[in-house]
Amino acid sequence: MIRFEHVTKRYADGTTAVDDLSFEVAAGELITLVGPSGCGKTTTMKMVNRLIEPTGGRILLDGEDIAAADPVELRRRIGYVIQQVGLFPHKTVLDNTATVPHLLGRPRKQARARAAELLDLVGLDPSVYGDRYPDQLSGGQRQRVGVARALAADPPVLLMDEPFGAVDPVVREHLQNEFLRLQSTLHKTVLFVTHDIEEAVRLGDRIAVYGAGRIEQLDTPATVLGAPATPYTAEFVGADRGLKRLSVTPVEAADLEEPPVVRADDPADRAAARLAADDAPWAVVLDADDAPYGWVPAAALTGTAGEPAPKDATVRTHAHRMDAWLPLGAPLRQALSTMLQHDAGWIAVRDGDRHLGVLTPARLHSALRRATTADAAGTPRGEVALETVPAAGTVPGT
Repeated sequence: MIRFEHVTKRYADGTTAVDDLSFEVAAGELITLVGPSGCGKTTTMKMVNRLIEPTGGRILLDGEDIAAADPVELRRRIGYVIQQVGLFPHKTVLDNTATVPHLLGRPRKQARARAAELLDLVGLDPSVYGDRYPDQLSGGQRQRVGVARALAADPPVLLMDEPFGAVDPVVREHLQNEFLRLQSTLHKTVLFVTHDIEEAVRLGDRIAVYGAGRIEQLDTPATVLGAPATPYTAEFVGADRGLKRLSVTPVEAADLEEPPVVRADDPADRAAARLAADDAPWAVVLDADDAPYGWVPAAALTGTAGEPAPKDATVRTHAHRMDAWLPLGAPLRQALSTMLQHDAGWIAVRDGDRHLGVLTPARLHSALRRATTADAAGTPRGEVALETVPAAGTVPGT
């Protein structure tokens, strides 16, 4: 969809903002441009809609050289969202959102109807917010209106210049979640500028890490974090890149343990016999709908002196309730957060309504190690065999 071919931007004073830049953005792909201030990422983005003109090379949009396009018409075909939002203070939220469709010649009624649809899409009820003015909105609400306005003409390309940088961290995370939800539905081609590596990792299909006017590495978030291509990239993503990597490493079925499973309404004596046969100290407990209910220790299923529990007793009577569970494919960061939130030694993992197994801290660590090793070696994660570090006290010579 977007292709840079040896693009350079050099100013009259000799400053080179962008130096011989070549890369492609596929249709429907979201690329985050990340780097320190002055590295050329915003200049790169602004050359796409010709707010800045390159001094060398060319930029193609859907196969056409944008240098041949009328700049005004080009900008009307490209959504543009900036940190300061840039809403018209004298226009209502609905009219702000309808601006571009109206400029493109759509009748006012049709443009406003489209604006109302988009306000609803970004989580702003048009019947509540449509007649308000920008100064009557919070910062997060204004950013939502900015996104809605950029989408109003249904552009194939979105340019986003630190759009969530001016709001507090809680609102910012909520806006990121909303934008990811929108992108999963709309599949726009997006260049997203940010200085925040965590935001870049969270949002981008690929990350372009900028140095001084050049891209040091362009790859998936997992690869950039797990296998930095240059010392500059390694320093920029930080020494804690292993922790950041948790956000982009999904839980896979191969990561799970499969302890015995019993049901909450099973007779306790029957469940005890099963665990004894398996020599298992505990079991996962599922409810009647196969949802994780909790866990039960084998010892709790027997009466005093090791005698079987009464025949009318059920597993539910002795089970420990626990609501720590995740869907398959959830990021390891969410898994770790859930473990900590519930003070849990494991969490259940489901595929839809089906219980698959449990993820333990040890298995979480192994999953992260396998993913990092796989990216560094260019091999599938399932093919990585890990060497195990001996437990304390077993190291030779100790």
